[in-house]
Amino acid sequence: MSAESGCAVIGVPFVGGRFRGLSNLPSITPATAVIIGGVDLTRMPWNPVTPAEVHRLFEAFPAPWWLAGGYAIELFVGRSFREHADIDVLLLRRDHLLAQQALPGWEWWAADPPGHLRPWRVGEVLPDAVHDIWCRPGPGEPWRLQLMVDNSDGPDWIARPDPSLRRPITSLGWPTPDGLPVLAPEIQLYYKSRNVRSKDVVDFDAALPLLTSEQRRWLVHAIADDHPWLDRLSKA
Repeated sequence: MSAESGCAVIGVPFVGGRFRGLSNLPSITPATAVIIGGVDLTRMPWNPVTPAEVHRLFEAFPAPWWLAGGYAIELFVGRSFREHADIDVLLLRRDHLLAQQALPGWEWWAADPPGHLRPWRVGEVLPDAVHDIWCRPGPGEPWRLQLMVDNSDGPDWIARPDPSLRRPITSLGWPTPDGLPVLAPEIQLYYKSRNVRSKDVVDFDAALPLLTSEQRRWLVHAIADDHPWLDRLSKA
């Protein structure tokens, strides 16, 4: 794509019919193009795995993880109420290399700010600025899964981009009856509050009546002082 289009083009060599490390694009600047073998990866379709498939893929993961994103809100609400373009899994940075073992043979790409995708090499410790990893089973296949990476300090989770916001890792989620670990709704809504899209409003509307007083208080403390959700949280 040309410079006039405002796209940053990343050329990645096609070697032996395979790339090591692929990823997804919802968190990438939409105008960024990634060209591999003459194909713009930003135009590749999404066909996300299901929550049940996520559970199967990470069932033996030897560290904490949580289903996140819109699916986390739907599982909290207890019903499906919108479509999903992708699916997210939250990991702690201290454990992120284990994801390569959980997804052997997959392709992984790291989302390097300010919006560039680049291959995540086997055994590479990602820099602190990288919080998203996009994954698919092989070349030419749709994106299937996005990994989100958060920081921690000992027993505590650290929010991004506000390191003063912490809570015990053991309180980050809850299990479904089938044992699927799901990110707590107030934490997912905190992340959604930082850049509110129409789907985030839908998720907030669905979750708000079911939040406990403690969950609402935590979210009020976490989000910006002038956020439009504050008034509704205080009245719920």
